[in-house]
Amino acid sequence: MSKLFFCPLNFWLELVYFFSMLVYIVVQTALGGIVMPKNRWVNVTAAVLATFVLLSGCSSFGSKSSKQEIDPPQDITYLEDGDQLDQQLDSAKSTSDKEESSKETVKRVLYLIDKNGMVVPQTLELPNTKEVAKQAVEYLVAGGPVSNILPNGFRAVLPEDTVVKGVDIKDGTAIVDFSNEFTNYKPEDEEKILQAITWTLTQFKNINKVKLWVNGHELKEMPVNGTPIGEGTTRKDGINIDTSDAVDITDTHPLTVYYIGEEGDNVYYVPVTKRISNEEKDEVVAAVNALVEGPDRSSGLLSEFQSEVKLIEKPKYEDGQVTLNFNEAIYGSYDEEKKIVSNHVINSLVLTLTEQEGIEKVALKVNGKQDLVNEDGKSLSEPVSRPENVNTGSF
Repeated sequence: MSKLFFCPLNFWLELVYFFSMLVYIVVQTALGGIVMPKNRWVNVTAAVLATFVLLSGCSSFGSKSSKQEIDPPQDITYLEDGDQLDQQLDSAKSTSDKEESSKETVKRVLYLIDKNGMVVPQTLELPNTKEVAKQAVEYLVAGGPVSNILPNGFRAVLPEDTVVKGVDIKDGTAIVDFSNEFTNYKPEDEEKILQAITWTLTQFKNINKVKLWVNGHELKEMPVNGTPIGEGTTRKDGINIDTSDAVDITDTHPLTVYYIGEEGDNVYYVPVTKRISNEEKDEVVAAVNALVEGPDRSSGLLSEFQSEVKLIEKPKYEDGQVTLNFNEAIYGSYDEEKKIVSNHVINSLVLTLTEQEGIEKVALKVNGKQDLVNEDGKSLSEPVSRPENVNTGSF
């Protein structure tokens, strides 16, 4: 009934005509069997056929109308959904950007100067930025933004009011352009400045060499004492260089080891580049020996290695790992039966050896056995990796 209700007007007119003709035929037949004229039969036949056609058309129309009511126009629906989807994606991207920017700080390593005048890595929280290299150097400026986060006993290395005009990185070399204020430093700070900038920037994987400029002009040497810069500085040039044990410096090569520094209750690790005899072919053995010998007495640094500590066999190298087999003196002041190795001994070893190219992990043994623990009771059966950041307050 609902489909017929929506039939067009001409259908209803034809239907009335059809029933009128049927009534006329019935009446005429009842009164005397009068034969209808030929054209009347034609009209009746036409009316019947028209009725069937209209009924069919009406049914189709009703069906079409019903479909339109059930399924709205698809192009409009998809367009609206698409607009909504675009809005949702834009909203999601905006939310993601906000979340990224909501990471207000990130950890960066800055090389600062401690109370003993040593250049020391300190991991600090800096504001999140895309210009990480430029920011790192800016945080080396005395009186600059680093002032509010300096650890006790430390100072920034670059002269006050120094402006970092830019840091351009190309093919692994960072070119740092300073303002004129960069030249206003004390002569005794010159090498420390050069080392601090170099080691701070080379923490980033895409930088392995540093060149210095002042107001757009390249420096081939430092402006106060004339320390050579040449074609740039790298970590191979050393840090906190100690030549006290070198009889003939021309017959030596640099090797960096990590000793211990203290500021109140704060213990931190200090890289020191020593001069090692060229006769020493194994860099790992040379590094262990340097740790056992300890730092220069005038440096203010410490070592927890006992003088009796020795390697009882050659280091073994495999897939970025070096395995060291010590005598029982590695336990230091701890009871040999407890098999405890000092955290500072472990940390100094790992930091020192992973500074060398190709070494990523250090495994420890004592008299061929690996059933050792650290001060916290943690097993040392697995090799120890270098921490991502140095001197964070925890290793």
